[in-house]
Amino acid sequence: MHTKKDFLHVVKCAPLVSIDLIVKNQEDEVLLGRRNNEPARGFLFVPGGRILKNERLPAAFARIAQTELNRSLKWEEAAFLGVYEHLYDTNAFGAKAISTHYIVLAYVINIFKEQIQPNDPQHSELIWVPVRKIVDDPKVHLNTQIYFR
Repeated sequence: MHTKKDFLHVVKCAPLVSIDLIVKNQEDEVLLGRRNNEPARGFLFVPGGRILKNERLPAAFARIAQTELNRSLKWEEAAFLGVYEHLYDTNAFGAKAISTHYIVLAYVINIFKEQIQPNDPQHSELIWVPVRKIVDDPKVHLNTQIYFR
């Protein structure tokens, strides 16, 4: 088992690889959550999570969808949007002078609004935001806005 110290060392020395889920509904809205933790605390952000060591992409996608959306989704059901880079001056542990660097694989998935029963402790609230409003909303983090430019 890895410790907090081990993980902080990885954050300090290497980029993390993650999956972001751009969840769209039939009303052209996207599911966003207000982040409880650093990096990006307080901002609205798409659901997502880190890929774990030795975890295959389809398994990571399914685990992240289950954790963040409380829904079983398959990797094959999503459309690959692209590879993105997220850089933050902060880290999840609040350690001084340690930034966080993510390489993000972004996927778009279309779902009926009623199919989502989010139960995610990473966010204080989950809301549906019209796509047309995301790029201009200062509450939406720039690393989420980039998916819609």
